[in-house]
Amino acid sequence: MIDGLPARQERLGASARPVVMPARPSLLNGRTLWLLAFLVAIVWSVAGAGVFEGEIVNEGGWRLVGQFVAAATRPDLGADILALAIPSTLVTLAYAVCGTALCVLIGLVGGIFSSQVWWQSALGRTGGGTTRRRLYMAPWLVIRGALAVPRAIHEVIWGLFFINIFGLDPLSAVLAIAIPFGAITAKVYADILDETPRAAFHALQNSGAGPFKAMLYSLLPQAFPDLLSYAFYRLECAIRAAAILGLIGAGGLGYQVLLSLQSLRYEQVWSFLYMLILLNGVIDGWSSILHRRLNVGRHGDYRTGEVSTNRRTRTGDPFARFSMLVSVLLVPFSFWYVQADYSKLFGERAGRLLGQFAGDLFPPNLDAGLLSRLFDLSLQTLGMSILAIAIAGLGGLVLSYPAAANLSLPGGIFDAGARSGVLSTVLGSVTLLLSRGALLVSRAMSEGVWALLVLFVFFPGILPGAIALGLYNLGVLGRLMAEVTENVDSRPLMALKGQGATNAQVFLYGVLPQTLTKNLAYILYRWEVCMRATVVVGLVGAGGLGHLLGDQLASFDYSSLLTSLLFYIGLTFLVDMLSAAVRRVVR
Repeated sequence: MIDGLPARQERLGASARPVVMPARPSLLNGRTLWLLAFLVAIVWSVAGAGVFEGEIVNEGGWRLVGQFVAAATRPDLGADILALAIPSTLVTLAYAVCGTALCVLIGLVGGIFSSQVWWQSALGRTGGGTTRRRLYMAPWLVIRGALAVPRAIHEVIWGLFFINIFGLDPLSAVLAIAIPFGAITAKVYADILDETPRAAFHALQNSGAGPFKAMLYSLLPQAFPDLLSYAFYRLECAIRAAAILGLIGAGGLGYQVLLSLQSLRYEQVWSFLYMLILLNGVIDGWSSILHRRLNVGRHGDYRTGEVSTNRRTRTGDPFARFSMLVSVLLVPFSFWYVQADYSKLFGERAGRLLGQFAGDLFPPNLDAGLLSRLFDLSLQTLGMSILAIAIAGLGGLVLSYPAAANLSLPGGIFDAGARSGVLSTVLGSVTLLLSRGALLVSRAMSEGVWALLVLFVFFPGILPGAIALGLYNLGVLGRLMAEVTENVDSRPLMALKGQGATNAQVFLYGVLPQTLTKNLAYILYRWEVCMRATVVVGLVGAGGLGHLLGDQLASFDYSSLLTSLLFYIGLTFLVDMLSAAVRRVVR
């Protein structure tokens, strides 16, 4: 007789309960709905780019592309070109260092005063619970809102504005980097301070220390590794920003690349590009080593808007001390080298032009024709950013895994151990070098340079702009995603290998699940960056709002410029909110 369920329950005891299998989760959840929405948006963007209608490729441009690629093997290394390349490299580096130094200063001050912990400690001892919250929320929201506007405007727009005020003085380039980067840094620093453990901070406050002194001796020392690591990450970004500003006449390597491209002297272009790639490679490598040595961001990452709350940092690391020493020497040298005329900030001419500019801005131009055109261009710009991040995300994913050192190198996850021959080792090393080299070249050449090259082949429009943005952000995303792969927990992967799983199975069931969520967060974060950078490719003829903004600045049509900027800022905020909402779902 078959033993039934009631008999088994009686034998096991009254506490026994039947096993209830969990229900299969529905396929229609938040993640799949956002995925479907994004796929629809990509199809809409491709259609808006004109891929399905008309001619989009300039067949005659392929000859120029062939000449450009062939020139990569024979860069002009003559004495005259090197005499231009070396000072231009120093100018680009000095702009980036000066801009980063000022942006860190702005970010530190702005980060303190835009953090909740500051206002909670400064105003939190007055009134009841609801009153306390209202007291500190009001100034916190005001400062956060004030910082949101400058960081939404791309540094190229700031550069064009300052050139109109101060001329082609190095001051224009330094301020164009410092102001938007400073606002971005302030937000990140505020988030870092808010996520820092507060036990020591409260202990100092309870001992009678004021809010600033308590923060100076408790929160800032704890958060210092994160703050330092992010400052060097900003320096990476500032190098690329300085090269972009060269395209609008600020000097440096970007300016030399533009002049050589316009005269079709591709050997000279590659001479300057190689210097730019070398400079980016040194700064990228320095920042990556510092990031790993400080061991920050392992449980979160400021580059995706997530901040670690479980740090295991080493503030006394020798490389960190060396980096700080180099910075202490490099910052004054850079300010001396650029020779910016800071007296112009307080000069009569700057005040008069600023007053005239402010007067010409208002009231904004609300002409129906302009508003209709801005609406159409906003849709084009949004489509450009979606298409760009799709290209960058897919390309970054494909190249990031071979660019991860812990996969195919000897001793890596896919290493066959004793069975691994010399050929396998060489193949893994070559794959790593080629993929990392491709990512470095991709991100070293700014969006503007990529746009100038892509426009050789494609007719002006949002498609070449999307391709240029995609190629540049592919390099950035690929590098960040490779870091994610290098930080995966190897224990479950080795367990899979121990069970006889193939490398493909280890990747599909071990590596991919651990990295996909973080990689998606990076893609969404870079979408925000792509949205801001559409103005760069627009200025060189790729279409969208950027092209119109450049024309309005050049023609001094400031009332129309204000209207266009409002559309541009609103579009940037929309993408920021969508990106943040999707990151919360996929996290």
